[in-house]
Amino acid sequence: MDTKEILKKLVSYNTIKDKQNKEIMDFIENYLKKYHFTTKRIKKCLIAFNSDTPNIGFIGHTDTVDFASWDGNPFALQEKDEKLIGLGACDMKGGIAALLSTIAKIDLTKNKIALYFTHDEEISFQGIKKIKDSIIPENVIIGEPTNNVPVYGTKGVLEVKIEFFGIKCHSSTPDKGISAIQETIKFIKKMEEYYQSKIKTEKVKDFEVPYTTMNIGMIKGGESVNSVAGKCEISIDFRIAKEEHLEKITKKMKDLLKTYPSKLTIKQSLSPKINPNDLSFIEKISSKKETKCYLTEGSYIDKNFIILGPGPDTSHQKNEYVNLSSLKETEKLYKKIIEFYNGRK
Repeated sequence: MDTKEILKKLVSYNTIKDKQNKEIMDFIENYLKKYHFTTKRIKKCLIAFNSDTPNIGFIGHTDTVDFASWDGNPFALQEKDEKLIGLGACDMKGGIAALLSTIAKIDLTKNKIALYFTHDEEISFQGIKKIKDSIIPENVIIGEPTNNVPVYGTKGVLEVKIEFFGIKCHSSTPDKGISAIQETIKFIKKMEEYYQSKIKTEKVKDFEVPYTTMNIGMIKGGESVNSVAGKCEISIDFRIAKEEHLEKITKKMKDLLKTYPSKLTIKQSLSPKINPNDLSFIEKISSKKETKCYLTEGSYIDKNFIILGPGPDTSHQKNEYVNLSSLKETEKLYKKIIEFYNGRK
């Protein structure tokens, strides 16, 4: 099977919320067994290796986002001009297809490889959390769409939910209560002042957005227009550019919240990841390199990682696609990387 045929097969599986997880993992496993890979299932994830001491690893998630609208059948790969259109064709079944095609074109007696296929990346990263301790190589490639530009770093994240508790009463006698909404507003103002003066001012040149960002993504509270709000809840997302910001922001929030009846829940806390390893080699195979402000599965593993896959990046878009020429270029890059890490520089 060539790359396009493999991608067609991968796209045919409906893996929205891992619906056909077993079917797609069976296909990948059977394909790799033809090349004498040993395979192992960890719940909904698949691990495959041709050596107990692999020198390079690849990670790919098989699930996709849902779609709101689509021209035609999203699970039937369409070819139009250079475009290969299908749900997940870009994010990230294209990267998996390029990897599987590369496996068929290299000398597996000389190249030691480990492959990790995960589920639930699009929602809560449960797959990588289940297998992260099983990843052996110190260096891994994550096949997310980058249009074949190596991505050597990603920001961290601090995601929190804060519940504020007031005293509910009738709106005609507000002095008898305490508005949880107003208390929330006071906290937000203080937190914003701290962020603008102490956090945003500290730049990190590695990133396109060169500072830690703060976003109040959700706020909900109150019971009715004629009641003083007894409860209000906010969710805040910080994309962390500097390692120490995780601790500084968390400490500041906890200090501020001491004056409010409240509950803080930290939903995610991950450090930024900048890969210091083998960037000189990456520069040899690409004219440029980048960092990104989003998370990938690399944020959950204690390994050096490079994010590298086909493009253009049409992730989560209607009529998502990759270019056939980009897929072929990804194959060439994967082959070079495999051979480099196996000692043939």
